[in-house]
Amino acid sequence: MVAGTNYQPQGGGIVKGSTLILIAFAATFFPRLLNSIGFPPAINFVHFAIVPLACVIVLFQTRVKDKRQITIADSLLGGLFALFAITTASAILNGAGVINVVLDFLLLTEPFILLLAIMAVPISEGYFKQFRKWLLGFAFAHLFLALAQKVLLSVGILRHTRLTMEDNIQGVFYLSSGGHVVGATVSLCFCLYYFVSAKKAPMWLRASVCFATLMQILLADAKQVILVAIVAWILLILSRFKNIGVALQYIIVAAVLLSIFWWCIQNVELFKAYKTWIRPEIYGPDGDATILKSGPLWIIPTYYESVLNWFLGLGPGHSIGRLGGWMLKDYQSLLEPLGATTHPVTDVIWATWNGNYLDSSMFSPFWGWAGVWGDLGYLGLAAYMYLWIIVWTRLCPDDFSRFIVLNVLVNGLIFTLMEEPGFMLSVAALLGLQWQERQLAQQRRHREKLVAYAMQATSYLSHDDLLYLNELQQRE
Repeated sequence: MVAGTNYQPQGGGIVKGSTLILIAFAATFFPRLLNSIGFPPAINFVHFAIVPLACVIVLFQTRVKDKRQITIADSLLGGLFALFAITTASAILNGAGVINVVLDFLLLTEPFILLLAIMAVPISEGYFKQFRKWLLGFAFAHLFLALAQKVLLSVGILRHTRLTMEDNIQGVFYLSSGGHVVGATVSLCFCLYYFVSAKKAPMWLRASVCFATLMQILLADAKQVILVAIVAWILLILSRFKNIGVALQYIIVAAVLLSIFWWCIQNVELFKAYKTWIRPEIYGPDGDATILKSGPLWIIPTYYESVLNWFLGLGPGHSIGRLGGWMLKDYQSLLEPLGATTHPVTDVIWATWNGNYLDSSMFSPFWGWAGVWGDLGYLGLAAYMYLWIIVWTRLCPDDFSRFIVLNVLVNGLIFTLMEEPGFMLSVAALLGLQWQERQLAQQRRHREKLVAYAMQATSYLSHDDLLYLNELQQRE
């Protein structure tokens, strides 16, 4: 190893850090599929123990000395501590159970915890390639399974549930509520990563992965996935206006693709489902979509008992986040004995959506940013946003990473994907891969400079001096 670099080999122990991270990711990525083939529902909670444990082990094993890397890790840890303190304070104020605190905190912070672990692993070129191969293998298995589900559902080998056939095309998120949207979004993120990073792969292969992903989105009728991607892309363009040349390139490409997309909506059968959303009358200030979507923002404050509720919310799991909206009901037999608590506002907001003709998740009153605010108030929302600001400013210098983060933030305005572990840990893994690739590239450049400097220095030495230096090196 060239002296002066900040790389250290992976820490010792029974299991290497990168392997621990892969185990943690798999424990989050596959439990829905395992549950659908007969594993007990508790399998969906295993990752809540494995991910933090893997992160703690990795942090204790790491020997990273890069000051910038340590500063970022300290900032993330500080943000995590602040959010945990706010979650605990909110629980105390509102009488929420301890299990509510643990689950709500982990649902929001697991991706940051995993990203922290990936950053802390001082990985080599060989381990990076292996790590990347495993993650892409998981993603391609998910994509293949989603497309296979379409065939198996069509011929009757798989029986679809109360949901439509399209909603059951979910890949590894099989038989979960909203799994078709989660599965399509995960495939889109991995597809784009593969397209921009697999530069040595033939273009036909990269294009084929993109085409297969588009087919999954259309066959699963996951319309909002494309809409969110378009909005995220527009925001990415706006974030690049400091570089007029790059922004102009994006604007031209976006205009062409949006024109093609609009033509497909009007003329291609698979895209005509998007016409169901092109109804301006439902989006006005008094439109049904606007009233339904904004309902939690005026319903939740009517249940405040103190001015402190504005700052700390109604308590973790007590409003419209993933925990309060779904998990506490779906897993009542598991969580109630552990002291889980609920709040009546959740049922009130459910009543505004049940039976509504706007039954798409696009118009759901259960959406991520409102859930964080409803549970933890303005302080919790600020702490959560602080974590994303760190990620955006410190870990997202490239357009792909920024697009992925914007995809998450926009999804937070639609549904509860910000608290969907399989999706969010996929995002964290991709951001971590980009981080590690930049670190390795920086190390390569550093080594090349040192080698060039060494070669330049030795060119001024005589043959006898070179022999003497070689002898000294052998003695050391």
